[in-house]
Amino acid sequence: MNGNAPETNAAAAPSEARLLQGRSPWQDATAGFRRHRAAMLSAWILGAITMLAILVPEFWPNDLDEVNWDYLESPPTTENFLWFGTDVNGRDMFSRTFYGARISLTIGLLTTLVALVIGVAYGAIAGYQGGRLGDFMMRVVDVLYSLPALFFVIILVTVFGNSFLLIFLCIGAVEWLTLARIVRGQTLSIREKEYVESARALGLSTPTILLKYIIPNVIGPVIVYVTLLIPINIIVESYLSFLGLGVQEPYTSWGRLISQGADEIGTAPWLLFIPASFLVITLFCFNFIGDGLRDALDPRDRTR
Repeated sequence: MNGNAPETNAAAAPSEARLLQGRSPWQDATAGFRRHRAAMLSAWILGAITMLAILVPEFWPNDLDEVNWDYLESPPTTENFLWFGTDVNGRDMFSRTFYGARISLTIGLLTTLVALVIGVAYGAIAGYQGGRLGDFMMRVVDVLYSLPALFFVIILVTVFGNSFLLIFLCIGAVEWLTLARIVRGQTLSIREKEYVESARALGLSTPTILLKYIIPNVIGPVIVYVTLLIPINIIVESYLSFLGLGVQEPYTSWGRLISQGADEIGTAPWLLFIPASFLVITLFCFNFIGDGLRDALDPRDRTR
């Protein structure tokens, strides 16, 4: 009996070590997000819409601009794969809806990426440097806040044209202000931490401290806000397209489809309801995902 005791203790040692080690904060956050049913369902729905946006325009039998002369403004039907019907020019709405999803989601993601890079860099520098430089940088943000962002985007698009590249650059360039404030507030509380003081004492440069110690520790609130910023940018792009200042033919987006459908609401209501429904569903999905991430990344809500 005593001869087997060391073997039993040796076998139990790895298990005890794993229990003592526990889980990392990111593993806790992942587990918390998976417990959020609405967020998980939204992630699956958003993933399905994204996959359809990638595949449908490439492999669907009816092309984006293919005209069906026998089905002008046809309601949804199973004939010739016209599942969402056709528009006034006989073009397949199924293909156009998911091509519009591709454009709207791409602009939403790219504009958020632009805002993310500018806002995180600007806010981290302002918060870490502090003093007069930090105050001046935030006064600049306050001045820009006083300008109507959407009106500013409309002016830029009108003056410089409404190319796809310019649209996401213009939207991203005015949507970083709140993100900069969030990052600055987090940085002010982090810059006095012991590990940041130790990095300064070791003579590390400011860019190194920002990249290795500041930004990684403010990423939680940033991720939550990004999930809320993406639908905001999609709405801005849709609004510009609705006004005729966004994506132009032969391209299309949900906003442009909604604008065209609004003109035909009396005779062909599906032209409005279908793209509008996908837009609303996508916005709800991003908001539920943001709620799930907020709960998962909040240390007070974590259960081990």
